[in-house]
Amino acid sequence: MLVSARSFADYRAMFALGDQDLEQRILDCPAGAASFVAEAGRRGVDAVAVDRQYAEHREELGPLVERETAFKRELLAKETEGYVWSWYADADDLIRQWTANARAFRADIAARPERYLAGSLPELPFADDSFDLVLSSHLLFSYGSRLDGEFHRAALLELARVARREVRIFPLVLHDTGERYQGLDRLRAELAALGAPSRVERVAYELRPGENEMLVLSTAGYRAPARTAPGAAGAADPVRWRHREAGG
Repeated sequence: MLVSARSFADYRAMFALGDQDLEQRILDCPAGAASFVAEAGRRGVDAVAVDRQYAEHREELGPLVERETAFKRELLAKETEGYVWSWYADADDLIRQWTANARAFRADIAARPERYLAGSLPELPFADDSFDLVLSSHLLFSYGSRLDGEFHRAALLELARVARREVRIFPLVLHDTGERYQGLDRLRAELAALGAPSRVERVAYELRPGENEMLVLSTAGYRAPARTAPGAAGAADPVRWRHREAGG
C-alpha cells in the first residue's frame, strides 16, 4: 500500500469542508504526511495533526513519500487503472501532487513541531472535547479486512470523545476490495445508542470508483466514560488554546 500525502484541497473535498467548518478547531487523525495542517496554518485555520509515526519517524515521512512515489511509479499506474481521473489528471499528476504535499508537510513539521503530536487510535493524548471537528481518512473502514470490529468501535468512540461537535470519516470502503465496510450499520447503531448518531453523506471527491461517501458522527450529545489510568488518553493538549465559542 502506497503512503499517501493528500492536500488541503483534497481534505476540503473528501470531508465536504465549508468555510464555517474551517473556523473550528480541527484534528487530523491519523495525519501521516498530508499537507492539510501545513496549508491550514497558512490560512489561519486552527488545526493539529496526530500520528503514531511522529514519535520516532516524523522527519522521515515526507522524504519517504517522495522516494516511494517515484520508485513505485509503474506499479501505481497499473494499480490505478480504472480510477476516476476527475481530481487528478492521471497517475503522474497524482505523484506530482503527493510529492509537493509531502514537501509542504516536511517543511511545516520542522517549523511548527507543536502542531504534530505523536499518538494513535484507540487512545489519543487529548482531553475530552479538545477539538470541534475531527477528520479521519484512509484508516478506519479502509483497513476493515485487517482491523477487527472491536478496534473500529473503540477508535470511533475515541474520536467522538475528543470531538465537541463532529467526527468525519472517509472513505467507507475497503482499500483492497472496494466494497463498503460490512460492519458499518452495526457500528452506527451502537454509537447512536451511546449518544453519537451518524449519517452518511456523498462528497465531491472520488478516486477509486465508489469511494465517494463519508460518515459524519454528531458528538455533541456523547459523554465518554471517565478515564482513571495514569498517562492514558485525556492528557492535556500540548498546543494551548481556547475554543472559539461564537455560535455555541
